[in-house]
Amino acid sequence: MTGATSPSPGLRDFYENPAVPVASGDGRTLRQARLLAGALDAPGQVILDIGCGDGTAAATAAPFLSGHRLIGVDWSQDALRRARPRMGHVVRGELEHGGLPLADGCADAVLFSEILEHLVDPDQALDELRRVLRPGGHLMLSTPNLAAWYNRALLLAGVQPVFSEVSLRGIHGRPGTEVVGHLRLYTARALRSFLTASGFADVTVKGAPFHGVPRPLRLLDRAACAVPGASSILLAHARRR
Repeated sequence: MTGATSPSPGLRDFYENPAVPVASGDGRTLRQARLLAGALDAPGQVILDIGCGDGTAAATAAPFLSGHRLIGVDWSQDALRRARPRMGHVVRGELEHGGLPLADGCADAVLFSEILEHLVDPDQALDELRRVLRPGGHLMLSTPNLAAWYNRALLLAGVQPVFSEVSLRGIHGRPGTEVVGHLRLYTARALRSFLTASGFADVTVKGAPFHGVPRPLRLLDRAACAVPGASSILLAHARRR
């Protein structure tokens, strides 16, 4: 997915490149949608998908969120052009430079999927997410896990962990072939602490699989979701204080 925050010119060119992935797999999307559907206690809730990318994730989640109003937000014009047929309602906005073009407390829930790891200023981003959420509103956030089960083994072997990147031009010192522009990585403990310090309460973290895990290891990756601290993807649910 692309970010809803405006990066530096070099990063902007990178994320506007159609070859850069804008979706992160159905496994995370479906788990996140089920969690959000279970948390919403009334129909007709307003859900902002901030950093919606091309709308693929929203289309996957839609059956679980029927009866609610899902609005896509992204700064990338190309992403919004592709998202509009899938979502209907889209808004161009940034988390920096004046914030999102949305009123305080306008949303009952925010989806913030695979964006946090791309941000230069995650503190300002969470301040803006908190602003657009009503008191008690839900934040559903996902991000790769620095302490994923395979990353622990890779670090012991002196190998750069998966999800981490040292260049926007190529992969160096780690498995994989795809550059996706990650700037920050979190463990489950760090993510809980960060969300709490940013004005959110009742923070829970669950695990989700990663679509890029080699096929022979996918059963093991799904099993690791039972221990969020070792899972590939961290799914955080928090409420605005």
